[in-house]
Amino acid sequence: MSIDNSPNMQSESVLIQEEKGSSVILILNRPKSMNSLNFEMLYALRDAVDTLQYRPEVRSVIITGAGDKAFCSGADLKERATLSQDEVKKFILTIRNLLTSVQNLNKPVISAINGIALGGGTELALASDIRIASTSAVMGLTETRLAIIPGGGGTQRLPRIIGVAKAKELIFTGRRVDASEALSIGLVNKVCEPDKLIDECMVMADMISETGPIAVEMAKYAINQGIETDLATGLAIESNAYRVTIPTEDRIEGLTAFREKRKPVYKGR
Repeated sequence: MSIDNSPNMQSESVLIQEEKGSSVILILNRPKSMNSLNFEMLYALRDAVDTLQYRPEVRSVIITGAGDKAFCSGADLKERATLSQDEVKKFILTIRNLLTSVQNLNKPVISAINGIALGGGTELALASDIRIASTSAVMGLTETRLAIIPGGGGTQRLPRIIGVAKAKELIFTGRRVDASEALSIGLVNKVCEPDKLIDECMVMADMISETGPIAVEMAKYAINQGIETDLATGLAIESNAYRVTIPTEDRIEGLTAFREKRKPVYKGR
């Protein structure tokens, strides 16, 4: 399965939305600008994420970039050069809030990293639940090379994902990593050939679609909230999330399907 992510996509929108089965694919559509983030792109992503949280039939979201060169090269530096200090502050707050909403979306988010992912592009991937990269991917939080620091959550999410020492190395140096290194340090979950990237993401998405929707939502909530606290509190969060699944029709369907030796049909109820 593939998508039309060529630079000459028909729509002029900065964000393309495609539906594949129970998944929605969000395509950052500024290929001539390496899919960099400007205010228009941030607002389009914000609106899409806000809408998706109210669509229970959507089981997962895949984010990728148009073209074959870039997932997202970070902030649009041409736009940034025209902004006042107050407007820069607004931009940083907007991207920080957006990425928090991506992290907290009530369904799994998969980043399909199809090329360059620097600065805010890497931060967008970090806010996702799962990262699958093509062999052409290059990632990095390069902000210190511009005499600033990651402002979209990179200083917080990167160490939580790859560990403090490695995160400090990458942020302090602004060094880029290729797909192979990204896999070796746990920055991405999987690497594949560029022409197989969306297919690999859809395999993951299809596996997710076979599970209980409420269970996945609660598992994501328990992991996200529990990782921020001590073990005892995390176990309490898990216990409360588990209780939500007990009275559901889906839980009974899962047991019934197991007994009847068939695939369960979950309805998110």
